[in-house]
Amino acid sequence: MKPSSSTSEHGTRTAAPREQGTRSLWGTLFTDPDVDDETCDRAWLRAMLDFERALAIVQARAGIVSQEAARMVVTAIDVGNYDPVAIGQSALASGTPVVPLVRAIGAHVTAEGRAAVHNGATSQDVLDTALSLVAHRALRPVLANLRGVAAECERLAERHRDTLVAGRTLNQHALPTTFGLKCAGWLVAVDEAEDALTRVRERRLAVQFGGAAGTLAAVRPDGDPTDVDLTAQLAAQLGLAAPLIPWHTDRTRVAELAAALGETAGVLAKIAQDVVLLAQTEVAEVAEGEGGTSSAMPHKQNPVRAVLVTACARRVPGLVATVLAAMAQEHERAAGAWHSEWQTVTELLRLVGGAALGTRELLSRLRVDPGRMRRNLDLTGGLLMAENVAVRLAARIGRSEAQDLVAEVCRTAVAAGQSLREALLADLRIGLSEKEVDDALDPAGYTGRAGEFTDRALAAHRGRTRP
Repeated sequence: MKPSSSTSEHGTRTAAPREQGTRSLWGTLFTDPDVDDETCDRAWLRAMLDFERALAIVQARAGIVSQEAARMVVTAIDVGNYDPVAIGQSALASGTPVVPLVRAIGAHVTAEGRAAVHNGATSQDVLDTALSLVAHRALRPVLANLRGVAAECERLAERHRDTLVAGRTLNQHALPTTFGLKCAGWLVAVDEAEDALTRVRERRLAVQFGGAAGTLAAVRPDGDPTDVDLTAQLAAQLGLAAPLIPWHTDRTRVAELAAALGETAGVLAKIAQDVVLLAQTEVAEVAEGEGGTSSAMPHKQNPVRAVLVTACARRVPGLVATVLAAMAQEHERAAGAWHSEWQTVTELLRLVGGAALGTRELLSRLRVDPGRMRRNLDLTGGLLMAENVAVRLAARIGRSEAQDLVAEVCRTAVAAGQSLREALLADLRIGLSEKEVDDALDPAGYTGRAGEFTDRALAAHRGRTRP
């Protein structure tokens, strides 16, 4: 299917005509068009047809159906015009779109060919395999954009390895750190999220083939009982994992997919939230590179991409919870829980795809203001360096005594409207020279192992092996 829009190597969305059926008032605010193409109704239909085609092919190879019958099925699938809307409208009677789809395929072949249509399979075989195929295909652009996000984090971490910034805990100034270390933290999390999604894509998205009750009893009811591992052949034909046994009501694979998508959304939301906070007018340490207009206030430059990534991510936990809630399924076929997964997983893939592309765009245009970061470090008049002062005093008067004394001097400075430097030099109990006080209050001398940690994250990222 032709992509409805394209993404440049820098993660920039460029306009292109889209299918009428995928157009929306919301455009691409919350989605990646490439992921949309792999999760739309036609993508699901294509995946279902791919299963039926592969089933006919592997059964013909095993001698279960004739080569001619299989050929007719493949031809019917390849040239048939299957309308997802029409099939969906006929799905209510059976509760799935598989039954009308099988009938539609059968209408394109002779009686001999119909023997190879859906032979030995059940509706869940088709839909579970289709879900695996849809996810496998949709995760390709998601992972590509995650790698793009990681590349931007790497660039920022390297460039700002030694850029001082206030570390904040509970949204208050805590200790000095570096913007490079903040970006390195993003980088490690993105790499770990990519690992989780890659594992699911390569090892857990599996073909499903069990027949009506997971026994494959109908495949060779009267024929040669020779053991042929049709499931493994189906998996190879479709590029999916081969399960040990049918997994109709074992939903761990779907749950792992949802959990990995949820983890990824959380990682991207963290980045977006940091940008929103750092872009506040009072902070102004970063800004998005373009856009962000307001309908009423011409002066504003809103962090729009970060806001949209946040919006995508906020919807994800509820969808993950739906998948987890659907894990308890009755006996050999669920009565509703299985059905609840189809659109839920589709929406998860779309939202995480949108968040990944949005974060890549966001970071590729992020403007960083080291000067403002340095000025903000001085907003508290040196108070965020109080720990370093206490550490230096502890060698002389003891740790507890030093902390108590420095805490008292900090309160005095705040009450008198002084800088911490002024209060320290005025208190004779401190006993530090002016140079010692200045050294203790220098943020550049109290970033600990920030540089080392940043280097470690960069080295680990660069040492990763990717396809």
